[in-house]
Parts: sequence; structure tokens; C-alpha cells
Amino acid sequence: MMILQTSGLCKRFGGVHVARNIDFGIEKGEIHCLIGPNGAGKSSLFRLILGAHAPDAGTIRFKGEDVTRTPSFARIRKGMSVKFQVPGIFKDLSVRQNLVISFQHHLHGHDLEATIRRVLGFTGLTGLEDQLAGTLSHGRQQWLEIGMAVGVEPSLLLLDEPTAGMSPEETRQTGEMLRELNAQGVTILAVEHDMSFVQQIADRVTVLHFGEIFAQGSVAEIISHPGVAEIYLGASDDE
Repeated sequence: MMILQTSGLCKRFGGVHVARNIDFGIEKGEIHCLIGPNGAGKSSLFRLILGAHAPDAGTIRFKGEDVTRTPSFARIRKGMSVKFQVPGIFKDLSVRQNLVISFQHHLHGHDLEATIRRVLGFTGLTGLEDQLAGTLSHGRQQWLEIGMAVGVEPSLLLLDEPTAGMSPEETRQTGEMLRELNAQGVTILAVEHDMSFVQQIADRVTVLHFGEIFAQGSVAEIISHPGVAEIYLGASDDE
């Protein structure tokens, strides 16, 4: 079963096609990584799926429902959740206050407290709940935001370069965290550059190039694809 599916998805800004006839799908229960050289259109596709950009043509279906024109907040209510590359935490508030703000419209009373405890344990932040979020290390700030995104138990978690700026050990721990989430039933789509991380977590991989799907397959198939290595050479400007 496809939890997310796009058909003929197109988007252009001026004369630049950031998405060109993209037919793309994510199976329920998988971890799917979206890769490609800088400027390939990864972040643009991510924003189309979330509803931050409106497509010029094509459709987006989430859990079988057409959400092409559905606003972002409504897609989130239907079960999408997102963590962007730059942590969107409230740095002048405590870890606990950040979690309360994220969950308060979905959970109350005992359920809220139980979820906060569970998320603190899952992200390794137990004992740090009273610390100002802005004083956490970069990796822990990223984990806090992952916790903020998963506390409402989404069916699809969108991650935009979740390991950016992390140390190798923090990256490895993040991979373990995402595999655990996936084992609990969360489908994950991650935009990522770090191929070691992709190898650690991905069930399937889609490669974008100039706004089009260049290749799709397992990690092994993508790594051995001669064209994928070629398009990465000389990649320069970021999107």
C-alpha cells in the first residue's frame, strides 16, 4: 500500500523546472531516502509534498486521499509531520516547554505527561527537560525537534537533512532512532546527502536530477548505478 503517491507533479519558478512530471510513491512502513546533487529539486519536492508549494500540474495523494490543494496544516492533521534542516525549536524555552507547545493541541493531562516522558526517553533527553533548548548541543537540538515531530504519532514523518552538522556518532545514533521509529510503524521520507547514513537507514532510494527522477531502487542498486556516481561529480550550487 502506498501511503504517499504523486502523479505527473510539476513545478517551475520562472524558467526553472524544480519538479518535472514526477511519479513518486512511498510504501507504508518503509524508510525512503531522497538524494541527488545540489540543485536537483529535493527540497522543492519535499515542500510540494508538505503543501508549502502548490504544484503547477499533477496530483498528490496521502493515504489514498487527494491532498493536492490541501493546506499544510490540514495535511499535518491527517498524519504528516515534519522536521526541517535548521532546528525550529524555541531556544529561550526549556526542553519540556518545547515539547508541551508541540503536543498541547493534540494531548492533555495524563496523556500529555506520558508522551513527554516517552519522547524524553526516546531522544536521550531525560534529565535535561529543564535545560534551555538553546544551550543543548547541535545534535541534541536536532533530536529535540525530532521528538517534537514524532510525539503526536504521525503516520508519515518528513525529514529534511536530519543529520546536517552532526558528528559521526550523533549521525549513527540518529539512524538508530529512526530505525526504532520505523519499527513502531512510522513511515519516513528523508532528504539526505550523507550516503553512509542513507545506507544505514534506507529501504529504498530515489535520485533526483534537474527536477526529474533519475533512478529508484534499493541502496545497493543505487550505489552500483553508474549514472548516479556520474551526476554527483561536479555538483556545485545548492538549491
